[in-house]
Amino acid sequence: MVACTFESAEDFLNSRSVDETTCLITDEQMPGMKGHELQRHLRAHGHGMPIIFITAFPEKCGYDRNEQSGMIALLEKPFDGGTLVNYLRDAVAAGCRAAGRC
Repeated sequence: MVACTFESAEDFLNSRSVDETTCLITDEQMPGMKGHELQRHLRAHGHGMPIIFITAFPEKCGYDRNEQSGMIALLEKPFDGGTLVNYLRDAVAAGCRAAGRC
C-alpha cells in the first residue's frame, strides 16, 4: 500500500490516484474545496472510498447527517495518533472490501 499527499482537493481529483484510493484522509478546512465538498463530489462521481475527516473547527463542518456516507471518523485537532491509526485500519479494511482488493 502506498500513501500519497496532495496540495489540495482539486489536485487529488485531477490525479490518477482517485480511482486507486482505498482510503482518504482529508482536512475539512482546505483552501478551495472543503472536505465535505470533496466527499460530495467523490460520491456524485461514483467513488465510495471510506473517508477520515480532520478538523480544528467541528462546529463549522458542513455535514448533513444524510451526507455522511462513507465517513469513518471526524477527528478534532489535536487528536491522538493511535486513534487515527485505529480508524485508518478500519477504513483501509472497508476500502479493500468495497474495491474487491482484499
